[in-house]
Formats: sequence, structure tokens, C-alpha cells
Amino acid sequence: MELFSFLLLGIYFFILGILAIFGLHRYYLTYLYYKYKDQGPKDVPAFEALPRVPFVTIQLPIYNEKYVVERLVQKVCAIEYPSDRLEIQLLDDSTDETQEIARAVVREFQSKGHPLVYIHRQNRKGFKAGALDEGLQVAKGELIAVFDADFLPQADFLTRMVPFFFARKKYGMIQARWGHLNQDYSLMTQAQSILLDGHFVIEHTARNRSGRFFNFNGTAGIWDRKCIEAAGGWHYDTLTPSCGVGSSSTYPKWWCPPSCRWT
Repeated sequence: MELFSFLLLGIYFFILGILAIFGLHRYYLTYLYYKYKDQGPKDVPAFEALPRVPFVTIQLPIYNEKYVVERLVQKVCAIEYPSDRLEIQLLDDSTDETQEIARAVVREFQSKGHPLVYIHRQNRKGFKAGALDEGLQVAKGELIAVFDADFLPQADFLTRMVPFFFARKKYGMIQARWGHLNQDYSLMTQAQSILLDGHFVIEHTARNRSGRFFNFNGTAGIWDRKCIEAAGGWHYDTLTPSCGVGSSSTYPKWWCPPSCRWT
């Protein structure tokens, strides 16, 4: 019985130690946030001042999203960007009636002059990463933006984000902050919004502006295509490119080719 009590105490203090380390880590991130929050990029030109307008491919990977696919396409087609420098790929891996809905909405917006293409795979090899990779093989863009089915980008998304790729520092990826449609719907959505805000506002800002690496969250971001290709493409085990040594949701510096660094 005494041995059992010591075992329980050992487990308790072990878990307590892990939680203490996690808490100290969060406190440190908060410290970094307040220290570096005003040290954002200072040399990002206005969109109107860009020396050229880069070609952008927007990839929309979906799977059985019959309730939101039309809304997604409507919002993405409302993004303000020169249509001759834009391509939108609807990458549909659906196995249900989403296929018919998606094809219909693509035809509708194509008839209105939007540069929208529909790509449907017969297999789901690699799942989302596989769909992105297959779309990349025929993509025309030098910059690749990604949105999941439940995202509603603002009309000025590209005109606000693209100029970062013309800053003096070279960026391989730009991650946008996520917002919330139903933040006040329930206690669960409120709690989730707090956690997401902490991740995007505190953690991402602290890591990036203090010279540390942060992860691409799989959506609502833009990649320099050269970075993805230099890193070996989309790895099927994760939603980030593999650098040939392994895969990770974040990039250790020593794994990545120079074109893949965004410090």
C-alpha cells in the first residue's frame, strides 16, 4: 500500500512538473510578445508601389463540404486582385454530392469571368497535402495561397499580404491571423477563440519578431512557390513541406534550404 502511495505521488509530481514547465514557457512567450510586439517589418511597400504584380494561385482543398463550398468560392472570388494575375483552384476530393455543387458553382463563377478551375481526384492519396501537391503541378502562380473550406478571406487579403514578399527581408511564407465567425455562440466557442487568439496573437508574434521560427497553420497563408519546391514539395504526413530529412509542423533552421527561411 505504501509503495502504491509513493507511485501515485510520483505520478502527481511528474504531471505537476510538466504543467509548471508549460506554464513557464507560456509566460516566456508573453514576455517576448511585449518585448518585440512593436518590432514588425518596417520596409513593406504598399501594393500600389510594387515593381510588378506577381501571379498568385489560390488553392482551396475541400472534402465533402457541401454546406460551405459555395460560400467559400463566393468569398474567394470577391478577393480584389488583377484577374490576369490570379488563378483559383478548387481541389475537390469529395465522394458525396459536394462534387455536383462544386462543379455548378465553378461554372457559375467562370461564366462571370473569374479565373476559377475545378480539379477532382479519383483517389485521396496524401489527403489534403496530396490535393495541394497535385494542384501545384499545374499551378501557374509564383505565390501560393491556401484556404480551407470554412475560411472566409477578406477582399483585401492579397493586396495586404503580397507586398511582404517585396520587403528587404526575404520571406518564404506569410501566415495570417485567424478570425472567428461564431465566437459568442457557446462557452466552447468562446474558449476555443481564446486559445486561437493566444496562439496567433501572442505565440506567433513572439516567435517571429524575436527571430524564432513559427509554424504554418495549414490555411490562411501564402507561400513563395520556390520555397515549397526547394523543400521537396508537400509531405503527406503533415501539411508543411518536407526538407528531405524528415517532416515537422515547424522548420528547424538546419533542415531547410536558404530559400525556405523566413527570418
